[in-house]
Amino acid sequence: MSSSMIVPVIDVQGNNFKELWAAIVIAIKTSSFIAIDTELSGLGSRKALLAESIEDRYKAICHAARTRSILSLGFACFKKLDDKADSTYLVQVYNLTLLCSEEYIIEPQSVQFLVQHGFDFNKQYAEGISYYKGNDKGGDAHGVNMRSLFVELLRANRPLVVHNGLIDMVFLYQCFYAHLPDRLGTFIADLSQMFPSGIYDTKYATEYELRFTASYLEYAYKKCKLENSKAIAGGGNGSHVFLEFCKYTGNMQTYIDYRPCLDNQNPDGALNVCVQFSAYGWCPNGSQCSMSHDTDLIIQHDEKTREDKRKKRKRKNKKKGSQGPSETCSSPQGKRSHFEETELDQAVPTSEHQEKTASSEPADATHAFEPGTAASMNENEESQAEASSEAPVRPKEKKAEGGTHRAGFDAFMTGYIFAHARNLTENAEESSTAPLIPACLNKLFLSGKSVPLHVAKSTFSKSSKAHVHKMDYVWGKSTAVKPEGTA
Repeated sequence: MSSSMIVPVIDVQGNNFKELWAAIVIAIKTSSFIAIDTELSGLGSRKALLAESIEDRYKAICHAARTRSILSLGFACFKKLDDKADSTYLVQVYNLTLLCSEEYIIEPQSVQFLVQHGFDFNKQYAEGISYYKGNDKGGDAHGVNMRSLFVELLRANRPLVVHNGLIDMVFLYQCFYAHLPDRLGTFIADLSQMFPSGIYDTKYATEYELRFTASYLEYAYKKCKLENSKAIAGGGNGSHVFLEFCKYTGNMQTYIDYRPCLDNQNPDGALNVCVQFSAYGWCPNGSQCSMSHDTDLIIQHDEKTREDKRKKRKRKNKKKGSQGPSETCSSPQGKRSHFEETELDQAVPTSEHQEKTASSEPADATHAFEPGTAASMNENEESQAEASSEAPVRPKEKKAEGGTHRAGFDAFMTGYIFAHARNLTENAEESSTAPLIPACLNKLFLSGKSVPLHVAKSTFSKSSKAHVHKMDYVWGKSTAVKPEGTA
């Protein structure tokens, strides 16, 4: 059994944005759902971000979005292939390096974290795609730029998938859409109209639907991948998740960052895992920690702990001569329950919470790949052999950057978690317009709270003027966008 694969991530920056524009738009328009992730220059006061009042939290996030910036944006477009067995998706992943044209704060902690995980600030300042924040400025909403791309995302009207995504949504609004409204109710009203097909938060899904021991992004992704791989190896009658990636040719190969996602499960490996990292995906000692931060080993440790508890309970029940209740997925020793924690993954600038921080004509991009000849990555041994055979084709000078966290790959992991959760909850008789995961529709995870933030317009809230003007433009009710200052 193998769940290893290699994920091609297309690097997009200023010198190839126009060339890749058509390919990105097509991927967005033809997708079944789109997962996104951001890397940010900072978040400001962590205490304010965890305020008891959700309104106060929103104000703190707004302040961060107005004074900080998005450094990179990840898109993962998942297109379900109805002519393939089970839940098979064609996946296209893009990592956009961005550069805000306005002054913004960049925090040392964020810089340190991003550099440790392979973020290239030299490339960002030399080749980042320029954008400005707030309302549109005259005709700048047209053409090949980030605001136009965000409009294409809205027009595609696809379900949007995030992980712990409230901060992501606030930053996206401020950076590519319009000035943020002052009140949370107004923001939620705008958001519900911007994404009528729904917003799904995989952190909420992981906590409340999948009910994993931990819910930080890398843990949830590898746990889903492992479960899917075991189900495939077991040969059960249930549906499984399979992935395919485009086979990129020609000049496109020079833009690809191949991200290996290897199965490092070792039943004989040491289980001395870091409890702090195991629970939150973050450790104050970082790389200097003497305990293991290997997520595969952490999952292995959790599985062993759960199995030991099951056996212990079985022996206890047998001794009593009675049948005990079925074993549920409980937290291993040293981990807190869902609502006991104060979400330490938000106390530092992690990727999850920032768990976050001269070209060819555009038409040329449509011929850069051929979906019909997609390379299958079905997470089994046969497809892994194919992945290995494809790997030598990539240019020798193109090496994967260090670290797991990049916006593009994090978006892919987010999309995979959603695909897995969707596969487990899918009803064959439901209509094509039904919510993909009804129990998680429009529910954004709130740290330290037992209930999510519902993305639904209240009868007491009105949409912002800037949003109303922008919606008219997005849906073709007006051909011009109101310039800044008219909202």
